[in-house]
Amino acid sequence: MLTGKVVVVTGASGGVGRAVVRMLGHRGAKVALIARGETGLATAATEVGVEGGIAKVFPADVADHEQVDAAADAVEAELGPIDVWINVAFSSVFAPFTEVEPAEFERTTAVTYLGYVWGTRAALRRMIPRNRGVIVQTGSALAYRGIPLQSAYCGAKHAIKGFTESVRTELLDERSDVRITMVQLPAVNTPQFDWVLSRLRRHPQPVPPIYQPEVAAQAIVYAAEHPSRREYWVGGSTVATIIGERLAPGLIDRYLGRTGVRSQQTDEKRPTGVANLWDPADENRDYGAHGGFDRRSKDRSVQVWLSQHRGAVLAGAGGAALATLAALRGRR
Repeated sequence: MLTGKVVVVTGASGGVGRAVVRMLGHRGAKVALIARGETGLATAATEVGVEGGIAKVFPADVADHEQVDAAADAVEAELGPIDVWINVAFSSVFAPFTEVEPAEFERTTAVTYLGYVWGTRAALRRMIPRNRGVIVQTGSALAYRGIPLQSAYCGAKHAIKGFTESVRTELLDERSDVRITMVQLPAVNTPQFDWVLSRLRRHPQPVPPIYQPEVAAQAIVYAAEHPSRREYWVGGSTVATIIGERLAPGLIDRYLGRTGVRSQQTDEKRPTGVANLWDPADENRDYGAHGGFDRRSKDRSVQVWLSQHRGAVLAGAGGAALATLAALRGRR
């Protein structure tokens, strides 16, 4: 479904974004790669080509709306009208809120939240007049449930969810054929735990269970191909987090108060010398898609398959229930 389509991906140089562009290449898409780190972008573009797609690199800081809009102009000039825009780029600070400097909090918000706003704005300015297009927002279970040590990131993800819902309702009011959907991710094994600014005493880690970036990428690409769903949840832990927050938020507060800080740190001393908040960490090094937790990460999710095939699953369950009911009646 994406063969020959023009797809923009922010945060394309590493992590989930890197895994996404590889999959898009495999589907034969024309992929526009946006990020700051040109070393990672160059290697990612090569990988897209190897997979069978066409890739063009458009270096930009997503926190700057002028750079994002200029990149969108360049994409359409070089690759053609944008069919799909996928927002992935983010940054953060691992630290208690009181240890995060105001400028750091502002920068995290500018990249992780406003980067999505500017990307969505650039996409809509071009899609609405054509009355077609898809926007995919890469979210997180933390869009529903904040956790300790990630106040700036959690705030941004919550903001993205609210922003996206507002835009969706405006598109519905206009009876637009432009679609916007959101994919809520679990903990993912990406390089962010090596390059995000950290003030923790120990090396930061994803909260288990951890999934490989390809699991996230598969769900994001699927959402781009099937944007009629307003939201996709990836991983059983995401489902449990969102439902748990709805049912017993106070209980989760207390649980995270006891375990949340410890569960986000390994026994190793914290890394030093690398932080991508202000400058790209992959300017002179390619980090790739995976972080340092391969041995502990899952490469598949049954829940993702179930969510993508829930119509068939519900129909099957309904059929089984009817068959059971008929059998019981036959015994009377």
